[in-house]
Amino acid sequence: MDKHYKKEGKYSYYEAGEGTPIVILHGLMGGLSNFDAVAEYFPTKGYKVVIPDLPIYTQSILKTNVKSFAKYVKDFITFKGFDKVILLGNSLGGHIALYHTKLYPEKVAGLVITGSSGLYESAMGDSYPKRGDYEYIKKKAEDVFYDPAIATPELIDEVYATVNDRIKLIKTLTIAKSAIRHNMAKDLPKMTVETCIIWGKNDAVTPPNVAEEFDKLLPNSTLYWIDKCGHAAMMEHPQEFNKLLEEWLVKKNL
Repeated sequence: MDKHYKKEGKYSYYEAGEGTPIVILHGLMGGLSNFDAVAEYFPTKGYKVVIPDLPIYTQSILKTNVKSFAKYVKDFITFKGFDKVILLGNSLGGHIALYHTKLYPEKVAGLVITGSSGLYESAMGDSYPKRGDYEYIKKKAEDVFYDPAIATPELIDEVYATVNDRIKLIKTLTIAKSAIRHNMAKDLPKMTVETCIIWGKNDAVTPPNVAEEFDKLLPNSTLYWIDKCGHAAMMEHPQEFNKLLEEWLVKKNL
């Protein structure tokens, strides 16, 4: 990923390929590497894949909320000079993508959400940050996946470091509260953008009924399931995720 990583002005981001831009938004504890398979595959299919580092832990506490992150994404899209983009988000990134689409529909040609918050938030705000308890954090990280082995020691260490950093912990809780405040249930029926919903059948963080609710409320959505799959489908079943996404993009002529 390194050779495609850029820093320009206040933005740091990954960029590869030429063509229709797919802008990818990572989740709260996620990073750019969560989307390695998407980033490698779609530039070979006529898309430009762009993954900005979201300022989840670097903005002031007043700007640590879903709406401010959505505005950040809009500013980034403008900075890059993109006319319309396909937005893809996982977990909190899906929520930011949804909120961005609500505020700036003219910028979004298509929307892809996977394990997204926005309707169901116990995912983010329950008893999550128990500081200092490594085994607890390990269990929480493993619960994100159907196959706990996907939660590598590096990934667990990263989450552990985040919740043991006082400022990051406060911001994590602030974001969790913001996610609850910015519930999308009333907005979704008015959002007519073509939406692809890819969900793990075994997602314990945002359970399958959340995907069904998104599908019911969004007027132009298509729902795809991945079996034996948890909260981060693009990490756990990368080939299948890419296949379903490509199928949808072709079908919708995006």
